[in-house]
Amino acid sequence: MELDERKVTILKAIIKNYMDTGEPVGSRTISKYIDSKWSSATIRNEMSDLEEMGYIIQPHTSAGRIPSDKGYRFYVDQILQEKDSEVTEIQELMIQRVDRLELVLKQLAKLLAKDTNYAALISGPQYHRNKLKFIQLSKVDVHKLLIVTVVEGNLIKNSIVNIQEEISDEELLNLNILLNSSLNGLTIEEISLGVISRMKEQAGPHSQVVDLVLNEVADAIKVDEEDLQIYTSGATNIFKYPELSDNQKASQLLSTLEHTENLQELVDAVNENENENGIQVYIGDESPVKGMADCSVVTANYDLGDGIRGTIGIIGPKRMDYRKVLKTLRNLMTQLDATFKNDER
Repeated sequence: MELDERKVTILKAIIKNYMDTGEPVGSRTISKYIDSKWSSATIRNEMSDLEEMGYIIQPHTSAGRIPSDKGYRFYVDQILQEKDSEVTEIQELMIQRVDRLELVLKQLAKLLAKDTNYAALISGPQYHRNKLKFIQLSKVDVHKLLIVTVVEGNLIKNSIVNIQEEISDEELLNLNILLNSSLNGLTIEEISLGVISRMKEQAGPHSQVVDLVLNEVADAIKVDEEDLQIYTSGATNIFKYPELSDNQKASQLLSTLEHTENLQELVDAVNENENENGIQVYIGDESPVKGMADCSVVTANYDLGDGIRGTIGIIGPKRMDYRKVLKTLRNLMTQLDATFKNDER
């Protein structure tokens, strides 16, 4: 059985009507909603097929239908594929050349929550320093070396290491050439055993230095998750939606939004699964965070250049206004990119 045009029309009508009302949708409601010439009997048959295909469910006997997670997934994918999704402008106050990015992000979290009537989160910028740009070895004394490591985002890490053997100036120069010619532009994953083996062989008696440098490179590339700031707003908006406002669900969701480690788990998943269009939608059990399994979560990554990125998320009921949320996020990413990438401060 396939989704033909009529089934798609009826499915969209069920989803939109349910998002508006929060009530199960019957065939008569659909008939009025789409203003078609199809009879109620025809619509009932199509709804029966949609239920059999897993796109809608009947929560109670003799009740209407509501979308399943599969139905929401179809609806969201349809929106993402549309070419005419021109975004509306968010209030321009969001970027007023505020001196500190953190202040902007806090304002944006509040603005998103207010505009959407859902919960919002924005992570502070992280340096996604995946690639090595430069290494410089310098003598501190006979048995100490200063290692200067520069990674993507122009982040610099200095460290002093102890070495057992003495190294002449000429040998140190050759080591610098070897390290930079072998490692520049590589991610930590691309520094394979083969690369390491060749470097050690060419380093000869100074192969220990290669090990020391690789340890510093790995440490420099690693993102310090403990320093990650995540700003949230609108958590109490969940009480506006009956399906989320019962004591157990509301308590679980509020607890999830209050604990940074849970939000960090979401941010990590967004970064790991980042796709081409930049926006990801998690519906129900698709959420990487267990405490959000009764919700839909729409996320996007903002990119300020030089490897500096962060994550934006909207958390609401499964019947959230996906079209509005997607437009809001797209516009927000455009505004952030245009403002901070061109900021001459």
